[in-house]
Amino acid sequence: MIAEAARDFSEALPDGGVLIGLDPGTKTVGVALCDAGWRFATAGKTLPRGKFGPLKEALSRIVTERKAAGIVIGLAKNMDGSEGPRAQAARALARNLDTAFGLPILLWDERLSTAGAERAMIEQDMSRAKRAQRIDSHAAAVILQAAIDGLSANFLD
Repeated sequence: MIAEAARDFSEALPDGGVLIGLDPGTKTVGVALCDAGWRFATAGKTLPRGKFGPLKEALSRIVTERKAAGIVIGLAKNMDGSEGPRAQAARALARNLDTAFGLPILLWDERLSTAGAERAMIEQDMSRAKRAQRIDSHAAAVILQAAIDGLSANFLD
């Protein structure tokens, strides 16, 4: 199941559970994880983007190790809300992961997530070289945190 609404996604996960956040870029995919109570997201690995097989294997290990209940994928929209090639690539990744894992998937608007991650890393006085290595996983954490905040708000309604 692929959802774009937090409520639909949360209904597929009635008991919560660990979520994996993905920031799909052109060369890499940033990975983040959250706790089963959906309180906080943390940056994880950065995986190379290429053929789907190796990416699927790497994500399969993470899904299995962490007993993931769902996946949140950053949907790259333009500032005017339209979708371009990066959004189409994120949708294709979602379809492939849906087929591969059968876990609920949430497509989450990721506008300005990379900028927010970079700002936070600069505030931590992280060097430019380290930021370049870790930006995608930190952007995935920003995306995942925004999504779990949205999911938590649904439970308060």
